[in-house]
Formats: sequence, C-alpha cells, structure tokens
Amino acid sequence: MDDIPVPLPANPTRFMDRFRAFIRARHLAYRTEKTYCFWVREFIRFHDKRHPESMGSTEVSQWLSHLANNRNVAVNTQKTALNALVFMYHQFLDKELGELQFTKTSRGRKLPTVFTHDEAISVLANMKGTHRLISGLMYGSGLRVMEAARLRVQDVEFSEPCLFVRETKGDKWRRTILPSSVCEVLKTQIEFALALHQQDLQDGFGEVYLPNALSKKYPGAARSPGWQYVFPAHRLAIDPRSGVRRRHHIGEQQVRRAVKAATSAAGIRKKASCHTFRHSFATDLLRRGTDIRSIQELMGHNDIGTTQIYTHVVGTHERGISSPLDTPTGFSL
Repeated sequence: MDDIPVPLPANPTRFMDRFRAFIRARHLAYRTEKTYCFWVREFIRFHDKRHPESMGSTEVSQWLSHLANNRNVAVNTQKTALNALVFMYHQFLDKELGELQFTKTSRGRKLPTVFTHDEAISVLANMKGTHRLISGLMYGSGLRVMEAARLRVQDVEFSEPCLFVRETKGDKWRRTILPSSVCEVLKTQIEFALALHQQDLQDGFGEVYLPNALSKKYPGAARSPGWQYVFPAHRLAIDPRSGVRRRHHIGEQQVRRAVKAATSAAGIRKKASCHTFRHSFATDLLRRGTDIRSIQELMGHNDIGTTQIYTHVVGTHERGISSPLDTPTGFSL
C-alpha cells in the first residue's frame, strides 16, 4: 500500500510533521506530499540543517544553483524542487521569497521511451491475468499505473464506452478511451471484484477507502459497489490512516515487476517501464492523425507543451511532413 500516507501525531510539533499536516489539509496528492517533503529535506540538509524560517531567497538561490552546477539535474527536476520550496515558504510559512537569482540547469528533457505497436502487443502477450488487463489499460487508455490500480467500478462506462479517471496526478479528473478489445475481460474483472466485496461484507468488512474525507460526507458510500476497486488486493490489511481493516487496491509495484519481466521475456532491450505504455498510447494516437489538443485532454496534461514532446518522438515522415525538395516537380539531383 505505497500510496497510503504515513500516520502523523494528533498535534504535530516537529517541522516536517507540521508541513505534512499542512499539505494534507489542502488535499494534495500523497505523491505530491512525498515529493515536496523530499526536496524540503534536501534543502535543509544542504544548509547544515538550519531551520527554513531562518533562511530566505539567498539560501534558496544557492541550493537551486547547486542542483544545476553540482548535481546536473534535469530542467523538470529543478522546477519541481523550486515548486516545493515556493509552496513551503509562500503557503506554509507565509513568507515571501522575493526575487530568486540562481543558475538554471542546462540539462534538457529526454525524449520518452516508447514501444512500437508490435512491441507493446509482444509485452502484453507475455503477461496474464490482472497484470495483463492493467497493462492493456495503460496502453489502450493512456492511464498511469497508479490510475489503473485505483480505478473504481463507477469509473467504467461500457455503454459509451469510456473511463473516468478521478484519482489522478494533481487531482485533475479526465475522461479517456475504453478500448472495445478489453471490455469483456474488464466486465469479468468487475464481476469478480463485486463478488469479493460481497464476501467481505458477509465477513463483517467491505468498507473501502474514500478520498478527500468523502466517508464523512457520504457515510454509506464506502460499502457501496460503485466505490469498490476494480483491481482489489488479494488480502485485507489494516489501514494506518484509520486503523480500519479493509481491502485496498492491487499494489503498483506488482504491476511494475510484471511489466519488467514481460519486457525482458519479449526480448525488448529498451529502458521500458509501466509509463512506456502511456507514452506509447500518445505517440500511436499522433501517428494516426489525432490532433494534439485531443491527445492533451486524453493524457490530462495541463500544458500543451508537455504533450508536444511526442511530436519529437514520432518521425516526420509518420506525420505527413516531407522535404520541399521532394515536391512533385520532377526535379532530381
């Protein structure tokens, strides 16, 4: 259960505990919490464990320059580190940083690794069961592994068909494609999940975790079929947030290990991961002529610039771009 927040004291006094409590009060994603806490700790350690309240723009600029000059981090990594400190100072400490003067990293963003269609199918062919279905949704719907693992029964719409992706990075809901080729096996998986839920109810359990304190607003929702995970964990476990024994969703690490093993079995030597399926979803759509704005919406990107990275992955000839020298004039060298 790698997406469950670590428990905090009822009245936190330590700086990092108070910072975590502040983040949770604003309902930021747990991954955001972990990322921000990581970079704040790095900043504090760099300055010999001085308290952030005793530091300001000078120390922040020094640290960001250190990341560029000495650690050679990528552009997005330095931006994430900056975002973490701006959040801490502006919102948590209510302290303006003013103008920052730091060295911006020159290490550009790498192009994402993608599967060809044949490679993606080959990897899927070397998987089975739940892991194969989840990977099929990552490739066929553009889901992140965490989004696929956290999919709820009510998020699947077979009549249209589509998926509603609610528990996302940055808590930005979106709607995406549901491939017809997975519908039957997905229906079977949902039937299994609901049957398991009925058994849990009979055993005195059956209450699932609800995000953003929805369990207080809708007391009966945690036991309703619609809120159950499509891919439930094999066994019940104690939720450290509440002490309630409940069934969580399948672990993301299980899926990652299965994808890694299947990629190796398929003889693919690329540095691939679960996210490679999501990248491949976007590039395949681009190859087939889908406009970039539609891909942006399906991927859930805030910035069109993030989506445009895939235009560098897809070859120019695959996008119908040709050299002006190749116009039909009959000229040849």
